[in-house]
Amino acid sequence: MHLELPIGAFTAAVLVLIPLPWHWRARNVPTLSIIAWLFISNIIYGVNSIIWANNVNIVAPIWCDIVTKLQIGATMALPACCLCLCIHLERIASVRQVSTTAQDKLRRMIFDSLMCWGIPMIYMALHYIVQGHRFDIVEDFGCRPSIFNSLQSILIIWLPPLIVVVLTLVFAGLALYHFFQRRITFGRHLQDSNSALTTSRYFRLMAMAIVQMFWGALLISSNMWFTCRNGLRIWISWEDVHFNFSRVGLFPEILIPEFVLRWTYFNWWTMPVSSFLFFVFFAFGQDALKEYGTCITWVRVVVFRRPQQSTSISSGLYKPTRCVFPAHCRMHWH
Repeated sequence: MHLELPIGAFTAAVLVLIPLPWHWRARNVPTLSIIAWLFISNIIYGVNSIIWANNVNIVAPIWCDIVTKLQIGATMALPACCLCLCIHLERIASVRQVSTTAQDKLRRMIFDSLMCWGIPMIYMALHYIVQGHRFDIVEDFGCRPSIFNSLQSILIIWLPPLIVVVLTLVFAGLALYHFFQRRITFGRHLQDSNSALTTSRYFRLMAMAIVQMFWGALLISSNMWFTCRNGLRIWISWEDVHFNFSRVGLFPEILIPEFVLRWTYFNWWTMPVSSFLFFVFFAFGQDALKEYGTCITWVRVVVFRRPQQSTSISSGLYKPTRCVFPAHCRMHWH
């Protein structure tokens, strides 16, 4: 058993939840969706690595039916979430959005929800067209989606996420262009737009989206190459592709070539690495530090029953003493 697999997956699942509170307060649908998809994917990877450690037994077929579709959906969901984020950032950076009203926020939340969840669901449904059999089980890695390698699979599975990646980078480039146009007054422009974004928060979101997209483009392209490296199969008919559809492909480690096994290991770690990248961009910002301080204060007061300290004059925990000679009065703390 590879102990590092479940440890890495579950650690990544916990890390992506750390920025959740402040993104929830901001009602930022794209980043909340990224957190959800990364969390779900890492939980799937961790559970799979435990159930199928040193075996390829068909012990949870319904689980595999569900999680293999979610794995397919995550391939499209992460680029779609980053695209939504960059569309919003580009709109804010341009002069098209002078201010944000409650109605604008509602429309944006509906649009983002459809992009971050509706499109991946359609993508999961389309996968059935090129799903040659039920699923595969790889020893130590668990169940994996099945894809009939053909021209149709390139058009349905591999090309759409790459198109979304390119669109994301285009909107990110436009957002940076708008920034350089008004870089001197950019901070004031963000305030006037009523977007609840600061300059540092804006660029943190932008940098995260760009890095994730370059990383995603590399992974999607390399996976497409690896899957199709031995050539494409000919699509004869729907019946031929889906013949014996209930079959489950079993791949014990002893029968897997060394190169394929190394590639599978590398490919497995791409999801935890994507989660670590997301965590790094949001774990050390001002919002995160404030949240850590709040958690530490809560533990200090509630768990250790220590009095809460106040260091702010504005907290109202001081008052001036009465003084006979005002010129010599000083502020006394109580």
